[in-house]
Amino acid sequence: MLPVVDTRGDVVAFGSRVLRGDGGGRKYMNSPDTPVYNKSRVLYAMNLAKQTKADKFILCEGNVDVIALHQAGFDSAVASCGTAFTAEQAKLLSKYTKEVVICYDADAAGQKATEKAIDILKQNGLNVRVLRLPPRRDAQGRILYDSEGRPQKVDPDDFLRINGPEAFRALLDK
Repeated sequence: MLPVVDTRGDVVAFGSRVLRGDGGGRKYMNSPDTPVYNKSRVLYAMNLAKQTKADKFILCEGNVDVIALHQAGFDSAVASCGTAFTAEQAKLLSKYTKEVVICYDADAAGQKATEKAIDILKQNGLNVRVLRLPPRRDAQGRILYDSEGRPQKVDPDDFLRINGPEAFRALLDK
């Protein structure tokens, strides 16, 4: 369980990532909406990212990716706590930056959410780029495939663990 903190520094909810077992097909589980927490108006780690010196924010799907990015030195990372990015979240981002790099997971849900987020961000006057993470590779550099013959996807957390912050920075700067 990880606290969700608003821009004032108040804990308003909790989120977690399903590690194993039955999450009902969900990867992340979050607190329900309450009088003090509305998921559509909060970005995970915005309380930290708003202090960044970086010229762009990195938008991820989940809190685990954001934590990994912050630990690797990318302190402008925030998450929409799932793939349901909203206009309210875009307005919040626009208070602190003019450019957003979307770094959602490379799975089908992440790609669909990326397309929606691009439109919402642009409608709110933000410049948008998309960081596409390359597929997983073995020690010899060969692409690894899943049981259905598709290249294995990695999320930002996986990519950082496998390739390190320098490789992520190189992709981010492209």
